[in-house]
Amino acid sequence: MNMKSLLLVPLLALFAACGGGGGDDSPSTPETPTLKSITVTPANQTIPLGGTLQMAASGLYSDGKTSAITAGITWSIKGKNATIGSSGLVTATVLGSDTVTATVGSVSGSTGITISQPWAEVFSGGNHAVVLKKEGSLWSAGSNGWGQLGDGTTTDRNKLVVVNGNVLTWKQVAVGEFHTVAVRSDGTLWAWGFNQNGQLGTGTTVDRSAPVQVGTAKDWTSVAAGKAHSLAVNKAGQLWAWGRNFNGQLGDGTKIDRLAPTRVGTAVGWKSVSAGATHTIGLRTDGTIWAWGANESGQLGNGNTTEATAPAQIGTATWVATAAGGAHSMAIRADGALFAWGANASGQLGDGTALDELEPKQVGTETNWANIAAGDAFSLAVKSNGSLWSWGSNSAGQLGLGSNLDKSEPTQVGAGMTWRAVTAGLRHAYGIQTDSTVWVWGRNTEGQLAKGDNANALSPAQLP
Repeated sequence: MNMKSLLLVPLLALFAACGGGGGDDSPSTPETPTLKSITVTPANQTIPLGGTLQMAASGLYSDGKTSAITAGITWSIKGKNATIGSSGLVTATVLGSDTVTATVGSVSGSTGITISQPWAEVFSGGNHAVVLKKEGSLWSAGSNGWGQLGDGTTTDRNKLVVVNGNVLTWKQVAVGEFHTVAVRSDGTLWAWGFNQNGQLGTGTTVDRSAPVQVGTAKDWTSVAAGKAHSLAVNKAGQLWAWGRNFNGQLGDGTKIDRLAPTRVGTAVGWKSVSAGATHTIGLRTDGTIWAWGANESGQLGNGNTTEATAPAQIGTATWVATAAGGAHSMAIRADGALFAWGANASGQLGDGTALDELEPKQVGTETNWANIAAGDAFSLAVKSNGSLWSWGSNSAGQLGLGSNLDKSEPTQVGAGMTWRAVTAGLRHAYGIQTDSTVWVWGRNTEGQLAKGDNANALSPAQLP
């Protein structure tokens, strides 16, 4: 054995004793991913004063994965406009803007919130809509070619704009195809928009892009607007009408247009009125309903298709609510049963057929209907349990069912049970829930859904 060999022996022994870089295959402990950032959702929401909103947080980790954070999280509010619980539930307490923050250790994420006056009522017609806030201000969106939004312009709007005048006393509104009429809390009557047939009631045919007072009376209680005619009830229970009268829809016994409010007969005891495209349905305080105007599809419910230029009673039942659409009508009987009649080509009567009905026909057998609305060829209704139902034409998603398929029978919209009221335009709809949030769906080509774009919505989307 030479000297080199003798030197290698102890070195090899040493390597063997140290493991030699191999032979130990025990698993190593994996690194725990660390939290890098937090995202708070829903982001940048508007909450009505007194309303609540559930927040959630998700984390981005060092391994590139994202997951919900459900433990070890602290929620906080920067200012004093809202409060937040340990579960992330925000309660809006003061008007204004604030910031919601979620914190885990040294990592946090935030989003803004805006607390606004809650919505009070919704009104739709034609291709525009009007929304009333509880503070009394009025907002509008959609088609504005004739100034029907009342903002002083003729520019379409896909976001809500305030109606001119900084008025906080608006009470009730009716939306026609191209015009709008409204009553203030002082009983005055106002109108704006298209006026070709005198539907603004100002004594002229001049269009108006901002509210103009109709006469000087201060005893108006409610209004209605059709395609090009308007009606109003005063405190004395008198009914007045003006605008287009080609089909006798004003009910004054003629077919002459009226440029200013004209008394409908001599009867008193009118409670409310609903205006269809070219026909009218009126409800009296004794629970009787009366109809007049166009009747080509039986929308007057009198058993024939002959026009009527003066109110004629429909049956002898007692009713509590009415709605008039393009060429169909609906009413809720005192026991909560729903009836419909008139045009039915798209299933808007809800009886499972496409056959017109010349007299009121019950929709299903339920007796818990509470609120109804009629669009051009579709119908909407809220039951007393807070559920929302729709049927009829669905070409623009106006049924809110997530598709464009027509329905000839009432179909529930989602699973929500907190709907309070609903209103219908030509092919769009607005609904308000018990928490004062407003939801929109259907046609949006003119921006009438007020969601900042012009894309239709096939399902209800919350108004920002």
